[in-house]
Amino acid sequence: MMSINYEFLRDLYTEPRPTSLAKVQYKIDHHCREFINKSPFIILGTDGDVSPKGDFPGFVEVLDDNTVAIPDRSGNNRLDSYINILSNPKVAIMFLIPGISEVLRIRGTAEISRDEKLLAKMTVNGQEPKTALIINVNEIYLHCAKAIARSDIWNPDKLEKNYSTREMFAEHVGKSKREFSDYYDNATDEILTNEGRK
Repeated sequence: MMSINYEFLRDLYTEPRPTSLAKVQYKIDHHCREFINKSPFIILGTDGDVSPKGDFPGFVEVLDDNTVAIPDRSGNNRLDSYINILSNPKVAIMFLIPGISEVLRIRGTAEISRDEKLLAKMTVNGQEPKTALIINVNEIYLHCAKAIARSDIWNPDKLEKNYSTREMFAEHVGKSKREFSDYYDNATDEILTNEGRK
């Protein structure tokens, strides 16, 4: 098998455009703040793992020009991201805004916080998060529109209407489809209702 190293890749691909390098910022400016405040959905990357997180637009709190905080809402309690961060604090985040083809990216380091004042500010409908993730930003920049444009993900005509994950979920956890659907849907509805989203 061919050995692929950095030099091989740089010869194989053209050099990045100057704008692809110049766009990298090292502080959260007013443009980045606006994007973060409009984003209801992020993807958090930790060591060997990614995790989706969604909430009301602006749920990620900008604490200062180099720091953001992410509330940890009720989830599956596997704690995959947190356990990874305990051994390797390097993280990456992608912020998405429905209808916008560009993605905002952050690279940085994370720590888990139990700061009472911060958690109180992140309370939704009386539900206070147990923890928040504090991200110290090393780099922040916009990712170009090509991936979103190719996927056409925001096109309402492309929404999948003839597929459900219930059968997959049920088989993977060893339950009947009806049994799992009742459990899953009821648990999800309960959490969303408690948070005032339904």
